[in-house]
Amino acid sequence: MRPLFLLFSLLSLTVVGSSQKTKATVAILTKGTKTSLRGLSVVDNNVIWVSGSNGTVGRSFDGGKTWKWSVVKGFEKADFRDIEAFTPTKAIIMAIDSPAHILKTIDGGETWKLVYENHTKGMFLDAMEFWNEQAGIVVGDPISGRLFVARTFDEGNSWTDVPFDHRPIADSGEAMFASSGTNVRVLDRDEAVIVTGGLSSRIMIRDGQLRLPVLQGKETTGANSIAVLDTKVRSGGRTMIVVGGDFMTPNADTLNCAYTSDRGLTWRVPKRAPHGYRSCVEYLTKKALVTCGINGVDYSIDGGVTWELIATEGFHACRKAKNGTAVFFAGGSGKIGKLVLKKKS
Repeated sequence: MRPLFLLFSLLSLTVVGSSQKTKATVAILTKGTKTSLRGLSVVDNNVIWVSGSNGTVGRSFDGGKTWKWSVVKGFEKADFRDIEAFTPTKAIIMAIDSPAHILKTIDGGETWKLVYENHTKGMFLDAMEFWNEQAGIVVGDPISGRLFVARTFDEGNSWTDVPFDHRPIADSGEAMFASSGTNVRVLDRDEAVIVTGGLSSRIMIRDGQLRLPVLQGKETTGANSIAVLDTKVRSGGRTMIVVGGDFMTPNADTLNCAYTSDRGLTWRVPKRAPHGYRSCVEYLTKKALVTCGINGVDYSIDGGVTWELIATEGFHACRKAKNGTAVFFAGGSGKIGKLVLKKKS
């Protein structure tokens, strides 16, 4: 699904909020380039990769202080909506539509190898996720009434389309948003979970499909992102949270977030919701979470029950380091931010 996001003026400073125990702010690291960044992968506290429109890929080795930018040769007009990085030199990027492409580098982006290409009419990839360096999944909007799914088991060197009759059936007007690369996530050691939006917004785990208590009914509404807690054990992932809303009404906070503690069977909505449409959400600890959208960033210290606006800078994606604690953001106009937490004295 192709969201047409509104443009917001860039601010040099964030609007700062404070939680009961921790003061949270967002520091702006870089902005001002002609690219929209939606792909974000944080290897550790120092190594960050981003990707976006105009074939752009960025990489930092020093926690976002400095960046090396490049445009992938032959893909200067591609929109790389998602990226998965494993090391300072190894990463995979996903270009979304007709034809859809997946590329891989093992030399820090100096060269890229095309590892997947799909010219199917209507093809539109939305997100990519990996269990580990070997096994990954990519999902896309419905083709002939079923969500598109492909898998890799060899470090992304080759991809195989899941057979048509094994793909999730989509409702009429149901699709996904390529807004942050997080509408598919690892659920546990064996499963992935997908959330959808549009006229219908649901959560899908293998053959199970349940309607989500989020805004839906229009092409611009629904879940945009899901985050999962405790993914490293079999039958884990009981605690999850989704965010979304309507990207055409970015300040509306109605039915834009829901959370579950029983693997999606039942859901609750926050007592105080995030302050508008949100495109990405991330667990930082069992209780601390962050979520972002085109009108700002919210922070929670109680598992998503209440949210506090900590920045009016807009971002598309937020991700925590796989091997570390650092949290980064990516957004329009080449904007990259970092979460700053300071204990109150």
